Amino acid sequence: MNKDRIEGSFEQAKGKTKEVTGKVTGDAKLEAEGKAQKTAGKVQNTVGGMKDAVKEAVED
Repeated sequence: MNKDRIEGSFEQAKGKTKEVTGKVTGDAKLEAEGKAQKTAGKVQNTVGGMKDAVKEAVED
């Protein structure tokens, strides 16, 4: 597991927290920021997964 996957998962968790907090407090801006951060984390995690797959393919 590489750094991108770890950081991506962390960003997803932070984004989810912001999103839920925004919903609970009625803060649409915070909710939108959370959704965006969560999506960015998913992308980063996916990139990390692709890097891992390439690394494994090269090693084989």
